[in-house]
Amino acid sequence: MTPLRQAMIKAMQMRGFAERTHQSYLAAVTDLARYTRRSPDSLSAAEVNGYFEYLVIERELAPASCRLFFNGIRFLYVEVLDWAPSALSIVLPKRPQRIPQLLNHSEVARILGACKNLRYRQMLTLCYGCGLRLSELLAVKVSDIDGERKLLRVDQGKGAKDRLVPVSETLLEQLRAYWRWYHPRGWLFPGRVVGRPLSPTSVQKAYTRAKRQADVTKVGGIHGLRHAYATHLLEAGLSVQRLQQRMGHRNLASTLRYVHWVPNYRESEGQFDLIAQLEVDHD
Repeated sequence: MTPLRQAMIKAMQMRGFAERTHQSYLAAVTDLARYTRRSPDSLSAAEVNGYFEYLVIERELAPASCRLFFNGIRFLYVEVLDWAPSALSIVLPKRPQRIPQLLNHSEVARILGACKNLRYRQMLTLCYGCGLRLSELLAVKVSDIDGERKLLRVDQGKGAKDRLVPVSETLLEQLRAYWRWYHPRGWLFPGRVVGRPLSPTSVQKAYTRAKRQADVTKVGGIHGLRHAYATHLLEAGLSVQRLQQRMGHRNLASTLRYVHWVPNYRESEGQFDLIAQLEVDHD
């Protein structure tokens, strides 16, 4: 391992970055070194700029991918090599603002109903019922569920933040039934390797399979359940501020985009048991 790579890893560790961030940032810097055939600490700002022109024009990377590369490379030069932020005057293509193909109540119910494996069905139900990211879903432990207070503790979610998410009575009963069947210890959804949770790939495949069997053709992966959670709560009248807390968004702007996706949004004291509502709609 080169001293530069070691320094970058140490800087990310000191800031508490997630393992996935480590991987993506290091991959971006490795790609830069491979393209230029030189160590990144020997490059000029113009040469770094030329690399991004190559990404956009020759490799035709999507705007989101370009931004991911930029974040990793900017971290190296600004935080590790002490370049001034203004030295990287890189123009990136704008990301198109698209509204995802949102799942309605009926489609969520059909997807969950089509998942015949109890463990995976409970995972997808919890993902939707608490609006979890996939990484957060996999990290849930039995001890994170407070049945008395009807809360789920999301331990060190995105941005290294803990948060508490309400668990509806219907979802709580399903989780209790799941526990009585499997008696998990430690991880709520343990993997085949002792002491490890299930892999992300296995859950993603279960979702894709259930979605196909439910004949739901809208584009999108398992993150669509989190989008559905947010939009369905807004439709029920949950305030934007409370949704922000539940979603674990650092910036309110991230939450407000959901308001744009719910044209008839009006705050009210609605009913927020999404799982129970699925059963009503499905009937």
